[in-house]
Amino acid sequence: MKRSILERYGDARLPRYTSYPTAPRFSPSIGPGTYGDWLSQIDGGDPISLYVHIPFCRSMCWYCGCHTTITLKDQPILDYLDMLKREIGLVAEAMSKKAEIATVHFGGGTPTIMEPAEFLDLDFHLRSHFSFAKNTELAVEIDPRTLTGEMISALGKAGVTRASLGVQSFDPKVQKAINRIQTASQTRIATEGLRAAGVGNINFDLIYGLPHQTVASAVETAETAISMRPDRFAVFGYAHVPTFKKHQRLIDEAALADAAGRHAQAEAIAETLLDAGYRQIGLDHFALPGDSLSIAAKTGSLHRNFQGYTTDACETLIGFGASAIGRSVHGYVQNEVAIGRYAQSVATGQLVTAKGYRLTADDRLRADIIERIMCDFSVDLAAICQSHGVCVDAVVNGNSQLQRLLADEIVTLENSVLRLRGEERFLVRAVAACFDAYLDHTGRTHSKAA
Repeated sequence: MKRSILERYGDARLPRYTSYPTAPRFSPSIGPGTYGDWLSQIDGGDPISLYVHIPFCRSMCWYCGCHTTITLKDQPILDYLDMLKREIGLVAEAMSKKAEIATVHFGGGTPTIMEPAEFLDLDFHLRSHFSFAKNTELAVEIDPRTLTGEMISALGKAGVTRASLGVQSFDPKVQKAINRIQTASQTRIATEGLRAAGVGNINFDLIYGLPHQTVASAVETAETAISMRPDRFAVFGYAHVPTFKKHQRLIDEAALADAAGRHAQAEAIAETLLDAGYRQIGLDHFALPGDSLSIAAKTGSLHRNFQGYTTDACETLIGFGASAIGRSVHGYVQNEVAIGRYAQSVATGQLVTAKGYRLTADDRLRADIIERIMCDFSVDLAAICQSHGVCVDAVVNGNSQLQRLLADEIVTLENSVLRLRGEERFLVRAVAACFDAYLDHTGRTHSKAA
């Protein structure tokens, strides 16, 4: 990438576009009543997806941008799980039919902070209220540092099909700087144990742009991770937003790489994974050729949601737990973020929706365009606009940001097909942002584009 291009676009703070519109557009005008109406209109014949948020960890990783609470005691977790099960019942009651479940994703925080019996009980509770099929995918996020053999057995018993292990970096200097000491041995033991228990699909999360991280250490981490042969990698850029996440103030900003350094680390990791036989999926995922994610990317059926790139094509995603976000054909909803307020809302016996967003026709058009850009690095603007009954001029004419990208030869536009140039794909979010009608270009709470 030309340094001038990187300097021009690399420091821009832009959404990751796991939804459109993005969460800052959510409003308290969408509350429990509206969400209840939306739930009652879900067609029982269409499979849906579930997201279950467990917002607890034993220690704080200083890079973390998630909604999580640190606890060394089990009682807050037990109290929360009781509220969570009550919310599941409230949502199921609001639906007119017992929905068929395509995927369930347990996220956090650290979902495996639960005791094995508690996880199995939560799994049973979900199965009691929704219809699970033999091919329902169950995914869980895992911290290898605290994963026990008993929990591994419980995950296998529950039929978990995919596990996502947080790795970030194996460099001891980087680990100390982010307050996450995790050995390669811990990760390998967790990976082998999960596979032995029948959890056949493994994903590793890596991060670049961390304090004291270098190209050499990023490559070394990738090579160590590759030796364990996970099916997928998610490779994210560290988003330093200390005004939004106060614990990030513990990170030395002087030890963070600039845009060029971040880009070099990302490129080095990508090259290492590609050389090892993985295929790049979208902006930041990599998968083995036979993985379903690779197949979806090849066939043009890749999607993007709050968990990143996915094969999940369900229109409805129900989020459970504090801060969880859901989606339906009507729009988005988000639960109360603070655990205390979440618990209070559940105790009243009503849905815990705190805010949301009702989609407009223009939102749906732009969401489709942005998803295809993020997934395919190209989009047939005319075809999508026609499917929405809109002329392509509506999204192209007067689009000054698009004209800038064309002038800088980051994208091409021929016969209404917009395509990123191969060497500039790292700036895909900047291209998607051209079609974001709401973007706050100060972007203070977003991560850098490069």
